[in-house]
Amino acid sequence: MDPKDIEFFRKHLSDMLNDIVKQGDETLEDMTDTVEVYADPADRATAESDRAFTLRLRDRERRLIKKIKEAIQRIDDGSYGICEECGEDISVPRLKARPVTTLCIHCKSKQEEDEHQRAESASS
Repeated sequence: MDPKDIEFFRKHLSDMLNDIVKQGDETLEDMTDTVEVYADPADRATAESDRAFTLRLRDRERRLIKKIKEAIQRIDDGSYGICEECGEDISVPRLKARPVTTLCIHCKSKQEEDEHQRAESASS
């Protein structure tokens, strides 16, 4: 991968990380600043459901933060864009679609096919 691409992905990953951290901070502020009393149980249930959904999203983002930091580390150590399974280069379009990926499309497809077959075997 050429240095221009590497810098593109470093900036993209850093921007993703900053956005997620900012959203998490905003969520924390909203949840600690908001104290509402609901007269209607349906309104309270809706608010609790919304809060649970937001917390699930933030938990997914927390796991994504770890993957982003690992991808930045791979950029630093020179292994970014190299498939961990076969050692081939991961295509730039794949990295643009999923910048934290560690597998080329061929190896990822094979992994998903294997998982699908195991799931079918387990359900039989």
